[in-house]
Amino acid sequence: MTDLVLALDFGGTKIAAALVDPSGSVVRSSRVPTPASDPWDAVVSVVSSVVQGDPVSAVGIASAGPVDTIRGTVSPINVPSWQAFPLRSAVSDLFPGLRVELAGDGVCMALGEHRRGAGQGSSFMVGLVVSTGVGGGLVLDGRPFGGRTGNAGHIGHIVVEPDGAPCTCGGRGCAETVAGGPRMVAWARRAGWQAPDEADAAVLAAAALAGEKIPLEAFERAGQAVGMAIAGAAAVCDLELAVIGGGVAQAGELLFEPVRRTLKTHAGLSYLAGLEVRAAELGGEAGLVGAAALVS
Repeated sequence: MTDLVLALDFGGTKIAAALVDPSGSVVRSSRVPTPASDPWDAVVSVVSSVVQGDPVSAVGIASAGPVDTIRGTVSPINVPSWQAFPLRSAVSDLFPGLRVELAGDGVCMALGEHRRGAGQGSSFMVGLVVSTGVGGGLVLDGRPFGGRTGNAGHIGHIVVEPDGAPCTCGGRGCAETVAGGPRMVAWARRAGWQAPDEADAAVLAAAALAGEKIPLEAFERAGQAVGMAIAGAAAVCDLELAVIGGGVAQAGELLFEPVRRTLKTHAGLSYLAGLEVRAAELGGEAGLVGAAALVS
């Protein structure tokens, strides 16, 4: 096999790697849970299990952030042992002489969906991952846009409740504090929802689909928060499309219907009249496809 790109997707809960061909198709992939302590050995292991001696032409890296694409470092919020970790140079040492590029995982998710998923045919889009938190990335004029440091597109940290709950970012009332899965479950419990101790967003969605009032309200709140965040990003960046994936988005219209309804209220500028919302298509492969696209 020739012209294969190695894609690495590093996150707080999983480390994934894949060989990706020039069409953007994943040839071979592997993933492991992110260790609680220093995860570098796990990175080396998953990369080795995917490469298996095949020639690699370049390496693209998606990482949870914040990232610093100028210095090539990553400081994932959920990986305390990696603060300003030089991930780009560490991977470069594994593949001397090859081009190695780093971007935030939200940017790579958006780029992956743009290249081979729900974002095909668009030029100005935001990709969102609504899961434990709310991540995002931008594709502007057909190209990934990371901004000054590589962190542009963090749509989950657009403020939707000025006096809202504290956020892990240090602010208050971010979209993530309303629409992140654990936050939704916590809000439902405070509102009186009786659920098992291990209940997560999937259990909450099942209860909402069964018609339970409080879980339905939790998804209504989440959809409104995501819709307001999209409206703000769209107004600033003149977007035509928002692609939404992630575990919470698996609830389908429970989330998407209030998102679209909120956009009708909050995205009122004339140039946003055609703003569209689509479900992501690539699932867990989006970040890998996008990481590969950084170097291909």
